[in-house]
Amino acid sequence: MVKQARIFSTSTNTIAEDEALQILAGDIGGTKTTLAFIEASSSQGMQVLCRSTWASREHDSLESILAVFLDKHALRPDAAAFGVAGPVLNGRCITTNLPWTIETAALRRILGIEQLWLINDLEANAWGIDALSDEDFHTLNPGRDNARGNRSIISAGTGLGEAGMYWDGNTHIPFASEGGHASFSPASDLEDALLRYLRSKHGHVSWELVVSGMGLANIHEFLLQHQGKNTQGWLQKSMEEGDVAAAISAAARSGRCELCSQAVDMFVHLLGVEAGNHALKIMATGGVYLGGGIAPKILKELQKPAFLQGFFSKGSMETLMRDMPVRVILNPEAALLGAAEYALNRTGRY
Repeated sequence: MVKQARIFSTSTNTIAEDEALQILAGDIGGTKTTLAFIEASSSQGMQVLCRSTWASREHDSLESILAVFLDKHALRPDAAAFGVAGPVLNGRCITTNLPWTIETAALRRILGIEQLWLINDLEANAWGIDALSDEDFHTLNPGRDNARGNRSIISAGTGLGEAGMYWDGNTHIPFASEGGHASFSPASDLEDALLRYLRSKHGHVSWELVVSGMGLANIHEFLLQHQGKNTQGWLQKSMEEGDVAAAISAAARSGRCELCSQAVDMFVHLLGVEAGNHALKIMATGGVYLGGGIAPKILKELQKPAFLQGFFSKGSMETLMRDMPVRVILNPEAALLGAAEYALNRTGRY
């Protein structure tokens, strides 16, 4: 459920009471790309007029997807914002897990508008948090009553995204990071062995290589090698027919594969560890949010002790960690709504 958009101010740049702003919002990921026209007004809040989703790798560029979307819908935006999975520098992004280069200047020419922005997808996710309602979250740790301060958001999906929200005393200001590509730090003999295994294959071992869809696949592959086992035939077939991480997760939930259950347990624990690392580094006393496509699908596993044990285990800082609220974002459109929120903010129409 989407909250009503923030009420527009009464400055000379505002929208009239019933005047609507048409926003083209995009959530551009390594697996899928979603575009939507969203109408925002002071009286109606945000209304999604239409949306479409494509498999990203079936297209050679964002521009080709935009052409299809604009041809299908006879709408033209007043402003646009796209959350993109990768670092955005000077209006340009070379996507991390997708062979695309996206540039603000090119998109402005295609759409014929100047009010168009690229932002990191996790920054878009952060902008979307305040556009959601209470039922769009599941609380894993209530934390301290009336917790205030910076916030952290970490999303495991195709890759691992991280962002923050700086608390200035009145509001939260989202900012991007590429913390998912920081070096993985093991804390047990088994994790030491995982690091050695992944280093032999990849050289630099980032947190993304263990806490993401590919990360779950890597952990499963490592455990097979570590225990001297082979993938069972039925599971191998399931992996070949669809998403590898989804197959592992489904096999764990069904109880058909003990090693898959071990892989999911290790994944969940390491997600908790890295969520705690990021939260501690930016003092996220205002809350920690788990976004992305994986967390809602493994909600039952996240409610087991392994996740919060990993999150809390920060030595002398454990009390601080326990005071941080931890919530899972259940609404899959948080980043899309966040891109629209960002556009509203940048147009000065509040």
